[in-house]
Amino acid sequence: MLRACHPECSATSGTPRRLAVILSGMPGNNANSPQGAPGPLRSICVFCGSSTGRNGRYRQAAVELGRSLVERGCRLVYGGGQVGLMGVLADAVLDLGGEVIGVIPKRLATRELLHPRATKMHRVASMHERKAKMGRLSDAYLALPGGYGTLEELLEVITWSQLGIHNKPIGLLNVAGFFRPLVAAFDHAVHEGFIRREQRGLFLVDSNPARLLDALAKFHPPRMPKWLQAEQT
Repeated sequence: MLRACHPECSATSGTPRRLAVILSGMPGNNANSPQGAPGPLRSICVFCGSSTGRNGRYRQAAVELGRSLVERGCRLVYGGGQVGLMGVLADAVLDLGGEVIGVIPKRLATRELLHPRATKMHRVASMHERKAKMGRLSDAYLALPGGYGTLEELLEVITWSQLGIHNKPIGLLNVAGFFRPLVAAFDHAVHEGFIRREQRGLFLVDSNPARLLDALAKFHPPRMPKWLQAEQT
């Protein structure tokens, strides 16, 4: 299993308003466990693509992840879509009787994009509110393969962990080596002095959905100094 971390970010006094919105509602840790300690994962936030990609293994992995979530009694929290890997994952959970919570900006809540069978759908005003809401509803984060949006969401929650805003487990499901170049880029940034070596363990990487979920349930991320408080924004 690989471990990696996110590129170092600078904390400044002029924190953007969008981070203020996120900070104001972000829980620091798993609400079901003592601060900083691993606990039962009842809700998993999954970031994934709005397309299925060229490799059939991506779709297969989404189905397997859905099955593994249901088997462990985990609720799926995701971006609310019915297209791409988002739809495949949500369908897999729902078809097995699991719970699916979608969070989607109102401008994207069209018939073409909105999943019609989600257990509950939250419509929010913006992409930033979407990420904050997903964070509040989840005990851990997991990323499947995806594009710019998936990578942006993943890197932001790693940044939140680096800044001490939350201490939740983060995992990358490395299907068909999809995240290998990203992890290699992080390793290069460590070597070049842009990522601190002690932050190398901010997330886990595994190619097996069930094994990754089990590892996240036991994972205790390294505690980072809390650089920002909500009242400082």
